Amino acid sequence: EIPFDSERKRMAVLAGEADGSRMVHLKGSAETVLPCCTALLNADGERPMSEADRKSILAEVDRMSESALRVLAFASKRQTGDTIDEAGLTFLGLIGMIDPPREGVTEAIAACHRAGVAVVMITGDHPKTAAAIAREIGLLREGEETLTGTDLTHLADDELRECCARVRVFARTTAEQKLRIVHAFQRSGHVVAMTGDGVNDAPALHEAHVGIAMGRGGTEVARQAAAVVLTDDNFATIVAAVEEGRSIFSNIRKFLRYLLSSNIGEVLTMFLGVVFASVLGLVSEAGEAFIVPLAATQILWINLLTDAAPALAVGVDPVDPGVMGRAPRRRSDRVIDREMWLSFFVAGLTMAVATLAVLDLALPGGLFPGSHNMTYGRTLAFTTLVFCQLFNVFNSRSDYGSAFSHLFTNKLLWGAVALSAALQVAVIYVPFLNTAFDTTPITAQDWVLCIGMASIVLWVEEIKKFILRATGYADRKTHATAQRAVA
Repeated sequence: EIPFDSERKRMAVLAGEADGSRMVHLKGSAETVLPCCTALLNADGERPMSEADRKSILAEVDRMSESALRVLAFASKRQTGDTIDEAGLTFLGLIGMIDPPREGVTEAIAACHRAGVAVVMITGDHPKTAAAIAREIGLLREGEETLTGTDLTHLADDELRECCARVRVFARTTAEQKLRIVHAFQRSGHVVAMTGDGVNDAPALHEAHVGIAMGRGGTEVARQAAAVVLTDDNFATIVAAVEEGRSIFSNIRKFLRYLLSSNIGEVLTMFLGVVFASVLGLVSEAGEAFIVPLAATQILWINLLTDAAPALAVGVDPVDPGVMGRAPRRRSDRVIDREMWLSFFVAGLTMAVATLAVLDLALPGGLFPGSHNMTYGRTLAFTTLVFCQLFNVFNSRSDYGSAFSHLFTNKLLWGAVALSAALQVAVIYVPFLNTAFDTTPITAQDWVLCIGMASIVLWVEEIKKFILRATGYADRKTHATAQRAVA
């Protein structure tokens, strides 16, 4: 036996017959089998093969290939000796096989395109077979070219990089050529994931940023060379993994956005409360010392309420429906970018201003002289800051989308917010907690004031997001304008 390989594109076996003679049987691509044939077998028997016969056979191969069939040519001859001789064979015929795309592949490729992920087919099949399948699954449009392995041999590396920018189907490729294509995409700055199942895929699987082997139909060599093994051999699973990865990254950003903006709000509340203490009336009765806006135990309680249940709940937010419509991240992108830091400070400053405004309304001697004592004023400010952060958790669920969009998809988040609000009520109305946290019961009117002022952080963020969406900035930032390659 001479096994099939991607260079020869054919397989030959030598079989012993009952009469003691030997038969050579050959199968492979028509382009490699026909040059070995000098005769043709048809209904009338065996006869010499003419040039017209060769053209007719190749035309039939093209016709079958255009119907998405994988075509194998067969030939044989009798010979003497135990060494396979592939010359002077008799052409027997063609067999066309179809391997229809799996259900969901067309939708998965469309999802990749929306996500800015370029899908490229690299196959050993006939170019017309590859093109027909590619058109069927939405990978190739009319008029787009298909590049063959023969074409690749005449291209320099720079020319191949240029071709990779526009070509989406590579046919009749060898293992070496698959590796060249992967390197060409990488040198163009793309992040490349390569899928494969055969021995000839192993070099490209190993060199790609992410090698993905087929677990069911793949060879052991391919599985060893890959970084990921698919247990169901389904391309749609790769797309689902991309969506899950983007969702996890998005939730990490939500978690950080919520915690950091809330903590900045606490820091600015304390800092600005001390800096503007005389303006806000935060001075001792003797006028000799400044008083901090919130007690240490109150700050610790806020962190306990907001850094626990709500933060964890926003970290497991369901997949955002728009996550696959965003441009892929570049490898150089930071988890927290400049825009996020600006958002943190805007939200934090809004929380601090709302909290200190409520405190000023409650205490005498400030911009808006009130009539309450320090304990009552602190209770109002304390409650306002807690609810500022509970409103802020809904802001943190999206960079540009409204907090009211998909509002009830995360039931854990609503449970966490309800628990935090209930605990805050307990701190205000349970006597022994009043002593521990320096709080006092407040009226229903004051509850309206605290919650109303706390909601400002929500409305400020909603106005900002509305402006970004209305000006098209959000679309430019989130829509998939850059391509990343999946080969």
